[in-house]
Order: sequence, then C-alpha cells, then structure tokens
Amino acid sequence: MSTQTGLDLCLQNGFSTLQNDALGWVCNQASISRRYRHGIDELKDAEKKGQVKVAAVFGPEHGLFGHTQDNMIEWEGAVDPRYGWPIHSLYGTHREPQDFMMRGVERMVIDLPDVGSRYYTFIWTMALCMKACVRLGVPMTVLDRPNPINGITVEGNLLRQEFDSFVGLYPLPTRHGLTIGEVATYLHQTQFPGLDLTVVKMMGWDRSMYFEETGLPWAVPSPNMPTVDCAVVYPGGCILEATNVSEGRGTTRPFEIMGAPWIDGWELADALNGLGLPGCVFRPLPFEPTFNKFARELCGGVFLHVTDRSTYESTLTMVAILQQIRRLYGDKLVWRDGPYEYEYQKRPIDILAGDTWFTEAVDNLWPLAQVKERFLAECAEFEPTRQACLLY
Repeated sequence: MSTQTGLDLCLQNGFSTLQNDALGWVCNQASISRRYRHGIDELKDAEKKGQVKVAAVFGPEHGLFGHTQDNMIEWEGAVDPRYGWPIHSLYGTHREPQDFMMRGVERMVIDLPDVGSRYYTFIWTMALCMKACVRLGVPMTVLDRPNPINGITVEGNLLRQEFDSFVGLYPLPTRHGLTIGEVATYLHQTQFPGLDLTVVKMMGWDRSMYFEETGLPWAVPSPNMPTVDCAVVYPGGCILEATNVSEGRGTTRPFEIMGAPWIDGWELADALNGLGLPGCVFRPLPFEPTFNKFARELCGGVFLHVTDRSTYESTLTMVAILQQIRRLYGDKLVWRDGPYEYEYQKRPIDILAGDTWFTEAVDNLWPLAQVKERFLAECAEFEPTRQACLLY
C-alpha cells in the first residue's frame, strides 16, 4: 500500500476528528489528496455533506495556488467565488495570522508540503500560525506529509538564534530529516508548549523513503521546486540566492543549473569533477535565465547531476562549488546585500547559512574535511532534540 497522508486519513474517516470546530485551513497548491484532488476541493465536498465548517483559508509564500513567482512578491487574500470562504495571505504584509483573519476560527489546520530544508518558508508559516494559536487559545491540527528527501539524512550547520529570519526562525540543521508534523512537534516541545497540538500521522511511510517511493502524486510545492531531484540539491543549492551567481531561477531546472556570465562552465566543471565529490557529476552548460539574476543574458555554468543520493552531500557540495568559484574568479563572486525575505539588517548569506563561519569557509578555502567535521558536529548537537520529536 502506498503512503497515506494526514489529509488522506481525514478523508477516510469523514473528517470526524475535525467536525466540532470551525476550521482555519492552511494549504497551497500541493496540498492534494492521493486521488489528485486539492484539499480545499475535498473540504468543500465535506462541507456540503455537513462534515466540516470552514471559517477561513490561508495561503503561504507564492500564494494559495503557487501563482506568484520568486521571493518577496506579495499577494493579497480575498473571498474566492469558487469556494465562498475568506482567503488570507500569510506572506507579505502579515506573515503571522492577525486577529481579524482568525475571526470565527475554532481550530487551525495545517496541510502544507515541506521539502526537508530549513529555509523553505512553509514550516515557518506554520510556526507563526502556532504563535497566533497560542495567543488566541486556538488548538491546531497538523496533517502530516512525507519529507520528500527522506527522514534519516541530516546535513549542514545548525541555525544560531541570532540569525533568525523567515528562512529560519528557530534552530534546525540545514537538512533536518523531519516531516512537517515532526517539525511541529519540535516547535511544540521547544517554543510553544502551551499550544493544544494534534498531529495526524501518516500511514505507510518509512523514514528511508524518497518521495518517488511513497506512491503519492507529486505536485509542485512552489514555482522553483519542480521535481524531487530539485529538492535533493536544494539544501545546498539555495545558498546561491545569497550570491551573485544564478541558482537557475528562470530556467526549467532551478538549483540544478547554476552559473554567471563571467564563469567558464567547462573550466568550473573540470575543477569540480577533479575534487571527486561523492554522488555527483558536473556537466558544462551555457544557459539564459528568463527572469531573476542575469535575465536574458548568456551565462556560463554547470548542471549538477546527482548520481547517488545515498552518498551525495548537498551542503558540502555547495561549499566546494563556491570555493572553486572563489578560487577561479576571485572577487567576481559577491555575497549579496539585503533585503532578503524581509530581513534588512542581516546579510542574506548569514541567515541562510545560519552562522557567519560559512563565508569564512568559502573565502578562506577551508579544507572540505574541516567543513564536513564542523557540519557533523553541529548536526550531532541537535540530534537529541531531533530524536525527541520523531513520530515514525
């Protein structure tokens, strides 16, 4: 049997555990059931049957249906004529639900996908919903979904609290190895102990699974996360957003494609392949982004092929990529200034990396063994906290 998500299990029992409360439903375009229907379409049918009451629907970054592209492009809510429910944006002016948005909400329900990386903002939308629920005394139910890049592998460094932002509000490793229900459990245990939290666990999910093994339909969770392959490279790849190197936004394979007009892709690919990095190969690739950095400019760069997910280390690979770009092209590699995800005082690289030592490792060409040792130590520091919130 394929994996059944929290939403699928609610459908099986006629939403019986949610029948007594008027619901605030937090979702996006990837919040679909195993029969390929959007959760709010399923919810509308349940409302017609008298199984549920819906007070409002909330959407995260990129909008309820993923219709806004790129970072810090805001959208506003409205009453959707298709459903007749108030729809509120949790990205832009208000990222934490405001009292007027919560009017009539007796239980908040989170049904959001995650991709297993600390800086994916949907888990922090959930965190801010938890904060609002504590303030207003509203219980929360989280419908769990798979971590698409497995629930075992943990990578990268641990966010230090002084570098908190909307791409990391609380300490987590870069690749956290948790489901969204487990992230909610972690936040409940460490930040919001007063919250009345329920997690509807999945059935048929194993921690070793990548998404393709679940039997569930894949829906694009955000505009620049088209495939599971993209999610695999994203823990390292997103760091490029803090640089003047294109992370492939504006191409069909963001985070797998990277480069800049001043990079020689053949030279960079040779340098990277010469390192013998585990589980990956670099192919030279000229490309022309349609938007974002270097829109309509010819870039030299590489395509990152993951050849073995079990040995590939996304965060360490990104350190190696940036070190080689620094070595080959010197000051042409620039750490960008903000604003970034509504942070105006902190450097984008520091809030993405979660600490300042990351840039030192790149700029001073630390040995990769030294970087890996630091990553492993910081993941080990978090592991007891992680173990305490595992549900599977």
